[in-house]
Amino acid sequence: MPDASRRNVLSALPKARLRGLATELSLDTPIGAHKSELVEALVRSQRSFMQALDLLSRQELEAICQALGLDASGESGEIIERIRQHAGRNHAKRSSRREIDREPLTLQQLEGHLWESANILRGKIDSSDFKHYIFGLLFFKRLCDVWQEEFEERYRRYGDPERAADPTEHRFHLPVHASWQAVRRHKRHIGRHLTSAFRAIEQTNLRLMGVFQDVDFDNPERFPDATLDLLLNHFEKYRLRNADVEPDMLGNAYEYLIAQFADDAGKKGGEFYTPKQVARLIVECLRPRPGMSVYDPACGSGGMLLEAVRYTERRGTYGAGAGRQQEQDSRSLSLHGQEMNLNTWAICQMNLFLHGIDEAQVVRGDTLRHPKHVRNGRLQTFDRVLANPPFSLKNWGWEDWRGGDVHGRDRYGCPPRSYGDLAFVQHMLASLAPAGMLGVVVPHGILFRGGTEQAIRRGLVEDDLIEAVISLAPNLFYGTGISACVLIINRRKRRERRGRVLFVHGARELTEGKNQNKLSDANVERLANVFHTFQDEPRFARVVDIDEIRANDHNLNISRYVRTLVEPEPIDMPTAIRNHRRLRLLRDDAESKMMKQLAKLGYDVG
Repeated sequence: MPDASRRNVLSALPKARLRGLATELSLDTPIGAHKSELVEALVRSQRSFMQALDLLSRQELEAICQALGLDASGESGEIIERIRQHAGRNHAKRSSRREIDREPLTLQQLEGHLWESANILRGKIDSSDFKHYIFGLLFFKRLCDVWQEEFEERYRRYGDPERAADPTEHRFHLPVHASWQAVRRHKRHIGRHLTSAFRAIEQTNLRLMGVFQDVDFDNPERFPDATLDLLLNHFEKYRLRNADVEPDMLGNAYEYLIAQFADDAGKKGGEFYTPKQVARLIVECLRPRPGMSVYDPACGSGGMLLEAVRYTERRGTYGAGAGRQQEQDSRSLSLHGQEMNLNTWAICQMNLFLHGIDEAQVVRGDTLRHPKHVRNGRLQTFDRVLANPPFSLKNWGWEDWRGGDVHGRDRYGCPPRSYGDLAFVQHMLASLAPAGMLGVVVPHGILFRGGTEQAIRRGLVEDDLIEAVISLAPNLFYGTGISACVLIINRRKRRERRGRVLFVHGARELTEGKNQNKLSDANVERLANVFHTFQDEPRFARVVDIDEIRANDHNLNISRYVRTLVEPEPIDMPTAIRNHRRLRLLRDDAESKMMKQLAKLGYDVG
């Protein structure tokens, strides 16, 4: 609620002057508005209040001072500063009390709050669609709250509202008519004003161009004013400034929403979300280091890229002042990605932005047909490449590859028309730096199918690129219950690993869930550790020479190399015979006693 001290300041002015100020500041007020409504519009934000003071004449400023009992001497600028300080002192007292009374917002509270916002729309639009609206509204609220926080900090520093509102002073630009407060002034056609604010933010921020995508609230049948007013009121329950919610907490809550929507969407959920623990497993195997470039050619909502950042944060140990150095080093990762689905790309952009990551180069487009990370006509290469591409994609671009891929990604052959898995693998390999590593989730079929897929496997094995094949538990991924595996490729294997491949039977590493299985921290740790130790472990892992793989026609099916059945213990025949004789004697003795008892009872036992 706007501070009462601001109202007291402007209430000293006549209604006609208040109407003039509202018009000069392009504030949307109803025709025939009462004086109190005009005051409310002018004090709704600190920015409009300060701009209004700057427009007043010396005589008007003196009238306000007289009403407030303030000294009216000095230049106009001095009088304005005196009035602002008067309003600021009262506002600061109330703000201080509010901050003391406010309980710290926990991640669990924030997650529940955000999911409840989705329930407001549930039933009004399809569950597979409303995630875009909730994500867009959350993003808008965060932008507005952070901008206001920055503005207030700059104003305290400079004492100049124009300088405090200057776009160069902010991480992003928020047009006056596109603020949360500006939208909330409207009680009719709320959806139209909300959508207009989204478009204005996109048009004035190149970094945010397109992030709101198809989010359009301007449909009264789908989004009546009453529903939107309820939704906006719900979002106003918590303030989302940096001081209230750190980027990582808000980003984690955002990822929680992504996971919840993926669960809600069922099969379609797998198109934009990779379970966090699967992403973590791949990153733990690849071990990205500060300063490296990381690329995901099928980045979905950005989970793999964020996990790479988290890994460097977890691994940072720099002694005194480690926290700040650790954050700087984790942010020194150069993040790149490509995503074909425009709405999913927008979710990714918001996800990264809410985690405080501004410099990621995530582009839109079809990776296999039109890769966008190209420099001077050649694919860019990266230190670490990781992805969870669509399984067995049918319409993947075979027509463009069959005559030879223009980027040379078909070095080992053109994958079959109906299976695009090895097209993604070869694209990732072509995008890999000379000393780089890649990790990719693939279905088991690519490990043993024949034809061109066998030829591609042969090339990868004979060039000693495959470092590990790690099978995963079934039912980990949204949209499919089949088990998958992680393929680790390394262009520069360590000497002791050359000519060898690690096979890991990880299908039993899981935590069972009601609808979806999961990987626990312990599961991830065990799978990652066996990769890094690179040693045999009975019924779990085995290091295999390439000669053995060659003898199996380059079949990489894990069951060929890791025996999972428990070997029966050898039978000691002499002991078994003695036991059999002993048990037979006991049986005969028991039978004899039973027959005697039956005879005593008068039964004919022969």
